[in-house]
Amino acid sequence: MSDDQYYQRDQQHGYGQGHGQGYGSEPHAQQQYGQQQYQQQHYQEPANTQDAQTWQGQTWDTQYQPQVQHQQQPHHQQPHPQQVAAETAYLPQQSGAYPLPPETPAPAPEPVPAAPAPPAATPAPDSYSAPTTMGNARITDAQRARAEGRSPIIPPGAQPAGLTAVLALLLAGGAAVGPYALLVPLVILQAVTAAGWFRLNGMWPARQGIALAFAGALVADVAVLAVDDEYALPAILGSLGAWVLLTVVLQLRSYAGADERMQGLMATVASASLAIIATGNLAAAPDAVVVGALAVAAATVARALPLPGPASIVVALAAGAGAGILAGGLTDIGGQGALLGLGAGVCALIGLRVASYDYPSRFVHMTAGVALPLTVAVPAIYLLGRALA
Repeated sequence: MSDDQYYQRDQQHGYGQGHGQGYGSEPHAQQQYGQQQYQQQHYQEPANTQDAQTWQGQTWDTQYQPQVQHQQQPHHQQPHPQQVAAETAYLPQQSGAYPLPPETPAPAPEPVPAAPAPPAATPAPDSYSAPTTMGNARITDAQRARAEGRSPIIPPGAQPAGLTAVLALLLAGGAAVGPYALLVPLVILQAVTAAGWFRLNGMWPARQGIALAFAGALVADVAVLAVDDEYALPAILGSLGAWVLLTVVLQLRSYAGADERMQGLMATVASASLAIIATGNLAAAPDAVVVGALAVAAATVARALPLPGPASIVVALAAGAGAGILAGGLTDIGGQGALLGLGAGVCALIGLRVASYDYPSRFVHMTAGVALPLTVAVPAIYLLGRALA
C-alpha cells in the first residue's frame, strides 16, 4: 500500500487528529505552546508573591487545597481552546477541596463570678467554733473571735470545776492523813499542771518538755520528803534552780531556730516552775492545806455558776471565805480560816483566768483549767498557813 493510501485511511479513521502522534503535527505544536505558556505564568514570574509562595502540589491536609488565582490575560490576547485544555491537563486533581473560612479571633472567656462565702455562724458563749480550712492560715482563733465581736476568753466551765473540787478534796484528805497520803493526789496535780501549761501555750505535742517538767516536780517531792520540815522550802527552791539551769542547757543543745528555742525555753521553765511550786503542799502546814484546798474547791465551783461577771467574782470569793471558816472550825486555825480561804480563793480565780486566756481548747480546760486553780493557790496556802499557825 502506498503512502497516499495510508494517509487516506488515517484521515477516514481519525488517527493523528488531536492525539499528537506525529512530531510535526499541528495539535502537538499547540500542546507544546500551552505547556510553555503555563510554565512562564507559574515558574517565571517571581514578582507575583502570591503564586510564588503557594504550594501547588498535594498537601497533608485532605480537606483544604489552596485555590490558585491566575493572572488574567489582556483582552486582546484570547487563549486558544486547545491551549486551555492543555493547561488544565497538567493541573493536579483537587477533588473535594474548599477554601478555608476566614480566621476570626476567638472570644475571650467570660470570668466566672466567685461564689459568695457563707456567713460565719456565731457559736454560743459556752460552745466551741467549728474548725475551718478557709481564710488566712496565720490568724488565730482569738483574733478571729475579736474580729467577729466575740470574747476570746472562755472560762473552763462546770465540768473542769467539778474535777478541781474532787482533786481538792483528795488533797485535803491526804493532808489530814499524812504526807505520804498527800503524795498521790499531789503527783496527779503536778502531771496535769505540766501537760496543761504546754498546751495552753500552743505547744503540742511536747512530750520531752512535759516529761522534763514532771521529772523536776518528782525530784522536788523526793527532796522535801528527805529533809526536815525547816529545810523544806530550801529544798524546793534548790530543785527549782537546778531544773531551770538544766532546761537552759538542754535548749542550748537544740538545733531549732532562735525563736523556737526561746519559746520552748520559756514554756519549759514556766511549766517546771509551776509543777515544782505545787510541791509546797508537802512543805506547808497540814491544816493550812486542808483549809486552802476546800476554799479553792468552793471558789471554783461558785465561779462556774451562770452569773454575771462581777457578781460571779464576788460570789466566788465569798464562797472561798465561807469554806475557809467552815474548814478552820474543823482544824486548829479556827476563824482565821476566813482569811486563808479568801487568799486561796483569789489565787484560784487567777488560775481560772489564766486557763481561760486566748480562746483555749477543751484539752486546756480539762488540764490547765483543772490544775491551775490549785497550783496557783499553793504559795498563799504556804505563807498564810505559816503566818496563822
